Amino acid sequence: MPTTILSADSGVGGLSVVQEIRKLVPGQRHVYLCDNAFYPYGLRADDELLQHFLEVMSAAIDISAPQIVVVACNTISTICLPKLRAITKLPVVGVVPAIKPAATLSKKHVIGILATPATIDRPYTDKLINEFAANCRVLKVGSAELVDMAEAKLRGIAPDSARISRILEPFFDRPTAEQPDVIVLACTHFPLLSEELAATGPKETQWIDSGGAIARRVQELLSDVGQSSARHAKDFALVTGQVDDPLAEAMKNFGFRAVRPLPAKR
Repeated sequence: MPTTILSADSGVGGLSVVQEIRKLVPGQRHVYLCDNAFYPYGLRADDELLQHFLEVMSAAIDISAPQIVVVACNTISTICLPKLRAITKLPVVGVVPAIKPAATLSKKHVIGILATPATIDRPYTDKLINEFAANCRVLKVGSAELVDMAEAKLRGIAPDSARISRILEPFFDRPTAEQPDVIVLACTHFPLLSEELAATGPKETQWIDSGGAIARRVQELLSDVGQSSARHAKDFALVTGQVDDPLAEAMKNFGFRAVRPLPAKR
């Protein structure tokens, strides 16, 4: 039997992480928690968000019986990991913005961070910058619009290139020498727009995210955890809010053919 990996996000962004895990360690059983009742996380107060997330994750763990938990969201990772690890003995993998590798890759010593407004403004992000990119000029852009555009793309709505260009103006509306040559996608939704983002900036710009690093960490943990005890090894998704046909279709396209409501934990 394969190992069961439970990944969670407020919407479909975490599917970009699931995609990377599947590439590196195929054959595992995946359960995806789409917490769309609380979408988007970035607009919630920290205390409210933390309490809610711990409750739904606890319920999802009870239902899916995973061996590894992946918090596939930058915003919630910055506030939940110690608390989540305190309520479960399972290994928990969170998302860290790829600021360290960006600083290493940058030849100009100018990097960009593209995130949600909540992640951009967190002290945690500034700590990573001070620790790993102190020798770089760091340009930060926060956008909630891109999150909605990624959600819409998976529902069959093509992203608006003009809107994307406008959002990215702070990176590229400046002299070439001052433009970032590496941009961190610090939201798991944004890799779903990788082609559209790359088409907007200079061809030499590198766009990096944390999906590969998360997949490598999951691969490391596989040797330390047991196999799934589930009778059925098929992947499925748990959803906290409404499921419309486009969302169900998007989940199916990512291999989650069964989409179930997450019952409230008693």
